[in-house]
Amino acid sequence: MRALLVLTLMLAACSKSSDVLEDLPNSSLAGAPRDDVPETRLESSLTRPVTIGEDGPRLDACAAMGQAMRVGAKGLAVRAAPFADAKETARMAEGSRAWVCTRSLDQKWLGIVIAPDPSPDNAAQPADCGVSDPVDRKQPYEGPCLSGWVSSASIRLIAG
Repeated sequence: MRALLVLTLMLAACSKSSDVLEDLPNSSLAGAPRDDVPETRLESSLTRPVTIGEDGPRLDACAAMGQAMRVGAKGLAVRAAPFADAKETARMAEGSRAWVCTRSLDQKWLGIVIAPDPSPDNAAQPADCGVSDPVDRKQPYEGPCLSGWVSSASIRLIAG
């Protein structure tokens, strides 16, 4: 009798096996067609403003100047937050300059303020974005120039 019970349990264990992947829905949202679901759970509307004034009220709002290097023909993506799936807000061409104001905790992203192209009257100095002077406290950048996050591997520090 005991042998019959063991044989029955072994046969039950060997019955129809299925791959777990076959039982899962085709997307991260059950029932949604694959094309309508983003590849990531991060929302493209997430943003993180660039912080200026991290070095205190005695130093410039942004501590360094950087230049986009080895960014290819498409340029360097400027993102709304410090992660690769964040919404792209602009592109920096090879050699474009930006003030480096902050960085992500993992050091992979730099929070920048993009320097506009120099005026024809003064080709050596970029226009003022309000980050070359000290600010009273650490705060989100709200100046006239474009700001965002770029990969730190593509920015070479040139001053500061």
